[in-house]
Amino acid sequence: MTVPATRLGRATLSRLPVESRPAVRPGEAKAGVLHLGLGAFFRAHQAVYIEAAMAARGGDWGIVAVAPRSRDVLEALRAQDHLYSVVTLDASAERTRVLGALNDTVHAASDPEAVVGLLADPAIRVVTLTVTEKAYAPDAAVPRLLIDGLVARARADSGPITVLSCDNLPSNGVVLGKLLAGMIPDAQREWFESSVRCPSSMVDRIVPATTAATLAAAERCLGARDLAAVAGEPFRQWVIEDSFAGAHPDWAAGGAVLTGDVTPWEHLKLRALNGVHSALAYLGALAGCESIADAVALPGMTDLLRRYIATEVAASMTPPDGVTVAGYGDAALERFANARLGHRCLQVAMDGTQKLPQRALSVLNTVAEPTLATLILAAWARFAEGADDAGRALPLDDPRAADVRADTSTEALFGPGGVLEVPDPARRRMIAAWRTALATHGAADLVRTAVK
Repeated sequence: MTVPATRLGRATLSRLPVESRPAVRPGEAKAGVLHLGLGAFFRAHQAVYIEAAMAARGGDWGIVAVAPRSRDVLEALRAQDHLYSVVTLDASAERTRVLGALNDTVHAASDPEAVVGLLADPAIRVVTLTVTEKAYAPDAAVPRLLIDGLVARARADSGPITVLSCDNLPSNGVVLGKLLAGMIPDAQREWFESSVRCPSSMVDRIVPATTAATLAAAERCLGARDLAAVAGEPFRQWVIEDSFAGAHPDWAAGGAVLTGDVTPWEHLKLRALNGVHSALAYLGALAGCESIADAVALPGMTDLLRRYIATEVAASMTPPDGVTVAGYGDAALERFANARLGHRCLQVAMDGTQKLPQRALSVLNTVAEPTLATLILAAWARFAEGADDAGRALPLDDPRAADVRADTSTEALFGPGGVLEVPDPARRRMIAAWRTALATHGAADLVRTAVK
């Protein structure tokens, strides 16, 4: 008879393997960070950095995390004294560490007053956000909640506060700052301008959805059940604009990069990482690959993408000091080859009309000879036609799917007024030629021979 494992909690910490125990004593540091969004990425990324900063430099930077709507993760964490683990999906080893930086959780939908009270609390000096791009609209719940909290903070004279976006949109701090500045009442405007900073940041870690396999891996490593476990690749990066309203965790001690300008890092990630991810998704899906790792393994794929990164991506941007575009791209391809991540081509292929302008059009419309950038757009267009090279159906999960499917001709998709407009007719002809080649030879054969 198998004895059920004990549920993770403070009472079980002493029985965990030493290497899996939190780097900080849970609850010892007072809360200094309020995080909006309780998803897997926050738990595998920002919380890890904040715990590392506290372990290195101390300080009261415990986290209170806000669940905007769903209660599932919140209830799981509460049942575990707000402890959870991160399973590192290394290709050759299995490692799991419990995080102790999370002090408390709040459910915004049922208790918005608690969130407003925390925003007005002088102990809270940093707010971080992972709420997805859709939340950055004046009529969305998150900015309204932030404004209510900032107004309460101003009235209470609770001191300056930094509001740090960690969502994947370019110049996220600028976007957030303009949004809040446009919503703040006139009575608090002077306080807002002097006491609130919204730095930009760039975040990076592949965090696949939690599955039964994730929970099983956590239990194997811990000897305890963790129903809030998350998984992530070994690589992680957080680049933060060095512009804060007041006190903040020692991000650099926690492994983050502080910089005066996040833009070069954003361009590098969007074009040499995310753009390559999209190329793998569309070419891989057409070739019948289930996962991104399978797409990387297609003969000729790494050679093709290395050439794309070293020539076209590199020509489209100036990288951050001390970083080479080719070296960054090589590391990205190694990350994508990690089969344990389980990243599906169809998952990465979603929302192409929203992603490709920053990931691929930014290269295609910039460089003199976008030979392979036009191939990426052609692969997306071929994908949008709805079938792979063997005739199997491909879903088009995209907010503009109806517009795309209405007319999938090259001129309709990329011409004037198209969903992914390419102004230069010569470049549209290059896309059309690649589409013909993909239809004639199939993605796998084309990739194998494209750089010969």
